[in-house]
Amino acid sequence: MIAPQEHEYSVMGGLNRAKVGRYLSMAASAISGALVFTLLTAVDLAKQLGMHVNAPPTLLSLVGAGAVFGLLYWVLNKWAWKWPGLCLALKVPNISGTWDCIGRTLEADGSIKYEWQATVTIVQSWDKLRIRLTTQQSGSSSIFAAIANDSVDGIVLLYHYRNDPKTGAAGLVSHTGCSVMTIAPELNTATGDYFNGRGRMTFGTMHWTRRN
Repeated sequence: MIAPQEHEYSVMGGLNRAKVGRYLSMAASAISGALVFTLLTAVDLAKQLGMHVNAPPTLLSLVGAGAVFGLLYWVLNKWAWKWPGLCLALKVPNISGTWDCIGRTLEADGSIKYEWQATVTIVQSWDKLRIRLTTQQSGSSSIFAAIANDSVDGIVLLYHYRNDPKTGAAGLVSHTGCSVMTIAPELNTATGDYFNGRGRMTFGTMHWTRRN
């Protein structure tokens, strides 16, 4: 089995990532041009003052458009996407953190079969995501995810996951499933449904509460 890891996720209703890349490219070109101009101007000024200085190619490459773009993308992916104003413009909600989960597995008639508790850990950057849900008996990790900005329902998180039982968990087998969670506007609670298949044909509801 491949070890779970962060994966790309889709944002429906958000700012197109290709368009963001173009904006970063334009900003990188402008910043790089300004830095190179400033550096060469400083070198010329130093020579006029009788100093023997040069701008080596290695130094110029450090302020090239490619290097500046890489730095801007790293800052965006790591931190900037969470800044309030930029987060609003990108329409990528910050759902990272730890959530407490109360789940209910249901019978076919809608009655409660049993209740369970779990911890949901979400690791998120601008372009990658991982949702990890753990109970006393098993753990699941997301394989694919999408976030939808719905004008009626609000923020909807859809993800596909693989669940693996812990060693010694009797009666449980590995299985896959999917979940659809509707997240409240303040990003502190979420409610939704889950559906299992391929090894465990169960379904139910979940309620998440985000820890401070």
